[in-house]
Amino acid sequence: MFIKIYNALIAILYPTVIKRYIKKRLANGKEDQARFNERVGRPKMQRPEGKLIWLHGASVGESISMLPLIQKILDTYPDAHVMVTTGTVTSADVMSKRLPERAFHQFIPIDNPFFTTRFIKHWQPNVALWFESELWPAMLSSIKRKNIPLILINGRISNKSFKRWQQFDFICKELLSCFTFCLGQSEEDAYRLQVLGAPNSICLGNLKYAGLPLPIDEKKRDEIIKQIGKRTFWLASSTHNDEELRIAKVHKRLKEKFPDLLTLIAPRHPQRGPEIKEAIEKIGLKASLRSENEKITGTTDIYIANTIGEMGIWYDIAKLVFIGGSLIPHGGQNFIEPSRVRDAVVVGPHMHNFTDAMNRAKKADAIIQVTDTEELQDVVAQLLENKDLLDAKRSLAYNWATSEAKVLDGIMDKVKGFI
Repeated sequence: MFIKIYNALIAILYPTVIKRYIKKRLANGKEDQARFNERVGRPKMQRPEGKLIWLHGASVGESISMLPLIQKILDTYPDAHVMVTTGTVTSADVMSKRLPERAFHQFIPIDNPFFTTRFIKHWQPNVALWFESELWPAMLSSIKRKNIPLILINGRISNKSFKRWQQFDFICKELLSCFTFCLGQSEEDAYRLQVLGAPNSICLGNLKYAGLPLPIDEKKRDEIIKQIGKRTFWLASSTHNDEELRIAKVHKRLKEKFPDLLTLIAPRHPQRGPEIKEAIEKIGLKASLRSENEKITGTTDIYIANTIGEMGIWYDIAKLVFIGGSLIPHGGQNFIEPSRVRDAVVVGPHMHNFTDAMNRAKKADAIIQVTDTEELQDVVAQLLENKDLLDAKRSLAYNWATSEAKVLDGIMDKVKGFI
């Protein structure tokens, strides 16, 4: 009943309210004007012949987590095609650079029953793999009406979301009933999905453990290595507002012990680069901005790597990485990627977005967690001056990440029966 009411309201409100909101998004560059037809369910591309497996994720992180499964599907079914949908311009740009042959990107339609019905009618996917945490009623109901198998992959229900959904359990149960089965990131996620009404919910592990190597432009990497030379350096990755300044102050204190120290900062939101540089230079440090093609010189204290698609370079050249979003109550960012390329990984106290992964990594001694910037300073100093300890931590991180990557096979085996 909820889905029917929702679809009716959306159809009524779209011309008067929602359409104006979409126009604002177009004006602000949050929609791709050239491909907006896809957002209303009118794709220009024709459906490829044969099996079409559809994967949907909202953002860059979710779309990147799909890549190993996409490759596995294409290897397993040589005549099949994969369609990936996302909702953001940034994720579309990333996917256009990283999708393999026989895989293509489309924008997910706005959640209007007319648009979603047109989308499903055009593409007629054999199976839909849903990576997004948001459950869009119009789209889910359009999939269900056509009896297309719908599988939730890497489902995650946070404490906050779980409590909120329990207050509207009748709505959640109706939405989850659209899924054929659900795969939770952790046993806790699978349990919460079951409590909320998922018809079939199990945990096979977190697909983020099985990520493909990040792309690396070797020429650009070699240029950076040449600029760094023999300097001592470390990386702060996926940092958020306020963390960069804290890292810069850590750098300033560490410089007393390591006069040649260079700190690389790769902010989570690259557009913040200029404001980060301004804040850092106000405390007397010299910062260079990659987006402005500024070089690392002998006087550069902080190099701000504020570009998209180059994280593979920074993880490849670094041996010691701090993961941002963890000094502030954000919940942390992906610490598995640097572990997979044999980096020693340090995180702050706030890692609740990765509780299950953190517990497993701690058990394997594959992660270092600090409580504040003072402890971060001590740990970084200890690892930079003790090569044997640094190498040991790098090996522990790599061994753990490699062993966890087996989750891909389990998920693929489960999905096979619907392809």
